[in-house]
Amino acid sequence: MEALLDPPGGFVRHDRRSPLTDPWEPIWRRDTDAAVILAVRAGAAHTNSRGFVHGGLITALADNAMGLTCAHRLGDGGRLVTVNLTVDFLGSAHVGQWLAVETEFVRLGGSLAFTQAFVTADGEPCARANAVFKVMRKAAA
Repeated sequence: MEALLDPPGGFVRHDRRSPLTDPWEPIWRRDTDAAVILAVRAGAAHTNSRGFVHGGLITALADNAMGLTCAHRLGDGGRLVTVNLTVDFLGSAHVGQWLAVETEFVRLGGSLAFTQAFVTADGEPCARANAVFKVMRKAAA
């Protein structure tokens, strides 16, 4: 059973924790030159009353991963606040599956950053998401 919990190669424990995501641990992360990918091995704590991964978890992970990808691309350009988030559910994910959120930075336009993500369960699409983030620039010193 322990091997089932191990992440695929290249993933490390995600080190940015919050009270919302603490019950979902362990959350895994893989950084590329262009994006941050978040993932979990779906467990009982991730499911709804019907036994498949809850859409709220998928939405929260997608929001988190897309925000991290925008921050990664912007460097030290400021903090991000989600102003719009849409999620289309394409299929379901189940206990034991590897749920991964693969993101893509789309563009920066003035003070808004645009991004998208595909969420897969064992490589099969289960959701797609789009988000817009307000870039809160740091005040000049």
